[in-house]
Amino acid sequence: MDNRAEISDFLATRRGRLTPEQVGLPTSGRRRVPGLRREEVAVLAGVSTDWYVRLERGHIAEVSEDVLAAVARALRLDEAERSHLDDLARAARPTRAPRRRASTQIRPSVQWMLDSMTKAAAIVRTGSMDIVAANPLGRAMYSPVYAFAQGGPVNIARFQFLDPRAQDFHADWPAAASTTVAIMRTAAGRDPGNKAITDLVGELATRSEEFRSRWAGHDVRLHHTGTKTFVHPVVGTMDLAFEAFDLPTDELWGLNLTAYTGEPGSAAADTLAMLASWAVTEPGRVSGPVTSQDERA
Repeated sequence: MDNRAEISDFLATRRGRLTPEQVGLPTSGRRRVPGLRREEVAVLAGVSTDWYVRLERGHIAEVSEDVLAAVARALRLDEAERSHLDDLARAARPTRAPRRRASTQIRPSVQWMLDSMTKAAAIVRTGSMDIVAANPLGRAMYSPVYAFAQGGPVNIARFQFLDPRAQDFHADWPAAASTTVAIMRTAAGRDPGNKAITDLVGELATRSEEFRSRWAGHDVRLHHTGTKTFVHPVVGTMDLAFEAFDLPTDELWGLNLTAYTGEPGSAAADTLAMLASWAVTEPGRVSGPVTSQDERA
């Protein structure tokens, strides 16, 4: 896989956000570009400038784990960024192992598990942000996304960047949009040949300046736990905790289960209960087929 451009852009953006003062290097004279120079990163990583220049041009396939770790420390990469760099290096290396394909299907037992989660809103999504499964409460919570899909692929990223109502659905839309792009960038690093991600990036980059500028930032994220605030059109503000897990899918991969909950007895739990009641009384508003973009490819 020729991902040299991706490697080059990622390392250059990480280098560009650091200053000599941040890494303890002396400064002198006027700097023509923001951030560290390549030779400064080389000094910090303990490698030659020529070697680091070659690495930043995307020649990463033969780089050892120790050297990658030294570069990661020099660039002060966080856990998600270091994992992304490892993914880029892995994708650049030739291999004869059969390539796993991104999954759009879930085992029946996963859907049974979703349906048993009656007090949590749960969804399963792909790396391209298609919702491929959900429990009734998850469908109810994401009903604006389902409505925007109009029976087609239920895609969180497409909703966020192409539907003006997304600005109202997310209490902090800029943060939500940035998180979505970072998740997609992380997934693309793990699976650079994923056509669903490539096609969606091309579509959104053409149609949304907000997406295009965020994608160019090369930010990545490991999305495991945290809090989110939604403003649902029926029940109003929901301050929810979430836990996210990658699903093991045998030879397939790329699915993530996210569950949103509220602390027992809290306003968030009460709001989820109200949403569950609405889902029961208005099933037509939250139902509909889930057709993944991957399935159409």
